[in-house]
Amino acid sequence: MIVTRKHLPRRMFLKGMGAAVALPMLDAMTPAFAAPRSAAAPVRLAFTYVPNGITMTDWTPSGTGRGFSYSRVLKPLEAFREETLVLSGLAQRNGNALGDGPGDHARAAASYLTGVHPRKTAGADIQNGISIDQIAAQQIGAATRFASLELGCDDSRTIGNCDSGYSCAYTNSLAWRGESSPMPPETNPRLVFERLFGDIDTSLAPETRARRLRYRRSILDLVGERTTSLAADLGAADRRKLDEYLSSIREIERRIEMSEADMTGLTPSIDKPTGIPVQYDDYVKLMFDLQLIALQTDMTRVVTMMMGREGSMRTYPEIGVADPHHPLTHHRGNAEWIERVTKVNTMHMELFAGFIQKLKSTPDGDGSLLDHSMIVYGSGLSDGNRHTHEDLPVLLVGRGGAFRMGQHISYEKGTPMTNLFLTLLDRMGVQAEQIGDSTGRVEHLTQVS
Repeated sequence: MIVTRKHLPRRMFLKGMGAAVALPMLDAMTPAFAAPRSAAAPVRLAFTYVPNGITMTDWTPSGTGRGFSYSRVLKPLEAFREETLVLSGLAQRNGNALGDGPGDHARAAASYLTGVHPRKTAGADIQNGISIDQIAAQQIGAATRFASLELGCDDSRTIGNCDSGYSCAYTNSLAWRGESSPMPPETNPRLVFERLFGDIDTSLAPETRARRLRYRRSILDLVGERTTSLAADLGAADRRKLDEYLSSIREIERRIEMSEADMTGLTPSIDKPTGIPVQYDDYVKLMFDLQLIALQTDMTRVVTMMMGREGSMRTYPEIGVADPHHPLTHHRGNAEWIERVTKVNTMHMELFAGFIQKLKSTPDGDGSLLDHSMIVYGSGLSDGNRHTHEDLPVLLVGRGGAFRMGQHISYEKGTPMTNLFLTLLDRMGVQAEQIGDSTGRVEHLTQVS
């Protein structure tokens, strides 16, 4: 590829032996577009899912409209008030039993992005609906290297019985390409990194992969010559952007390498997956940073991330919660247990707020990545103790939909959450008549109350 000082193509990669590093939006790419620069920035759609419900008394803000007050769990996000909508009253009724008995955790995850009641089975005859992310990916995915990206921060499998006769495919997957085609999240940061930037054969035996990784050079070393050549043809502002971007990749690589070598707290009988940090907060931050890189470089515009699978038994000793998360949510009114659940909810929000801060500080076209994104945060359960699927905890963060942000909007109880999804797809230019149990679009997002 011949690089000139006039313009660079938006789809340019720095290529080397076994590596392909996509570039972020640079000023030198602007002339390549016939449209104005403001129209060049695509809208990104991402979903961040937290498991096992929320302590709703510590989630729901007091007041509606612009004058609402931030609750304890939402407090870490208050700095982004003008980029946030808090939405109450939305429901996923197909997460309820509807005659199928126990299994609310499986139905919570399975119905969250589909609005469909999953078939109760632990066998191969799983059946669900197409999720909103995949509806978007099928229509806009051809414009990017990856149609969508599915990430997770908990162990994941798709076979077996994971919840009262429901397949693990339901508890562990938000994204569904088709009625019987779940897209389980990738939970290993190393494999995500290699997918984004390298071509390592993930089918190799673990010991073979480990040996290869020990002797491989940094991804950036593999494209060093191309990087030097490109930088020479860029202006000062673009050189700074390129340097900051490549430094962030190098930092992610370093953190993955450190996690691969870190055996803190493990015994010889425990086999820690390569690349997964021991500390949960380090793990989540790494996955958020990989997501940010993918969005920044326009490698994808559609992402789902599970901060934990439904029914997660993770413990959080770093915040003084040594009990497994799922059992704690069945607190039966025990104040001490409720407090521990709230601590977990708040920690999740703090990590999410850190991601939002990075999106806001990352330049993208005529604004920031946050300006051109719609990020949905929430859970398929509200009260984890009672397994309720109504009045779900829902946040919409980012200005990509051109909505009136900075509000708490309370909808009529039972309003399908899929109505919100149809509205988001409209703002991406994606055509969809219905998603699951949707009955139309939601109102009030463009008004100030």
